[in-house]
Amino acid sequence: MFEKLEDVCKRYEELQLELASPEVTSDTNRFRKLMKEQSDTEPLVTTYLAYKKAQQTVEESLEMLDSETDNDMREMLKEELADGKAQIEAYEKQLKLLLIPKDPCDDKNVVVEIRAGAGGEEAALFAAELYRMYVHYIESRRWKIELVNVDETGLGGMKEVEFMVKGQGAYSVLKYESGVHRVQRVPETESGGRIHTSTASVAVMPEAEDVDVKIDEKDIRIDVMRASGNGGQCVNTTDSAVRLTHYPTGIVIYSQTEKSQLQNKEKAFALLRAKLYDLEMQKAHDAEAAARRSQIGTGDRSEKIRTYNFPQSRVTDHRIGLTLYKLDKIMNGDLQELIDGLTAADQAEKLARQEEQ
Repeated sequence: MFEKLEDVCKRYEELQLELASPEVTSDTNRFRKLMKEQSDTEPLVTTYLAYKKAQQTVEESLEMLDSETDNDMREMLKEELADGKAQIEAYEKQLKLLLIPKDPCDDKNVVVEIRAGAGGEEAALFAAELYRMYVHYIESRRWKIELVNVDETGLGGMKEVEFMVKGQGAYSVLKYESGVHRVQRVPETESGGRIHTSTASVAVMPEAEDVDVKIDEKDIRIDVMRASGNGGQCVNTTDSAVRLTHYPTGIVIYSQTEKSQLQNKEKAFALLRAKLYDLEMQKAHDAEAAARRSQIGTGDRSEKIRTYNFPQSRVTDHRIGLTLYKLDKIMNGDLQELIDGLTAADQAEKLARQEEQ
């Protein structure tokens, strides 16, 4: 591990020299690439230097303790020694986590798709509530959200909704939300007062660039039409809505939230690229079934990941066995405790796997 860390430090010094050279500063693409590498490397280098400093403190304290005769000074040195050892242990743990290979998609923006599942109108109402939950959370992170398509019901539910999230590290945070979300409650439409179980599925896909996915124009059919819906800004009097059909996969994308046909087309293509990229990622996961099973939240989309129990104000994430009794706060976007728990569990599993190798 320490040989690797020394190599990282050497590379970091090289990057600083390269970034200062006129040849690199005049080449925008190369400069941006090296700046990204430096930014990714910096936390590891900073932590390793702090680790080495703590080590030095421990060594110096031990040397002084050997020669010190004053009892008060010895007690002070023992305290410094204990603090230094605790710091070394903490830094070692942090370094192991930082050395875990980073998901190349973690820094990407995301496309999120929520679909009502089993439960009819109640499932559609729950899908709409999940959408609002994510909107609140995304706004709390000061990320940008762009609606791509929504198919609403007459009672305010959503059969499906697709939206884009733009923000630093959006995929690294939201990727754990993929899967089946289950709700248990008495529906507003239920007069008998019986608790029903309904579901909605969430798919979180990294935004794909043109370099990630190549789309052949011959494989695409583009149709334009008037937007439809239950009224409001989504209904236009011009042919601004766009539908893309991708023949090889059968994927159909519909975008209608913008007044401009061009903007709707751009959003539709962005969503199509994300779906095609996601398909490739899923194939890679299927090819490495054991690895996929050991990952939190990025594997099987049909997996039931979370239950929202309204009568008990309880939310349970089944992947990590975490139960929280603050359903109202969570439905208002307070997701951080869940996401932190999932992130920690994912890191712990990857760390254990890394130590086994």
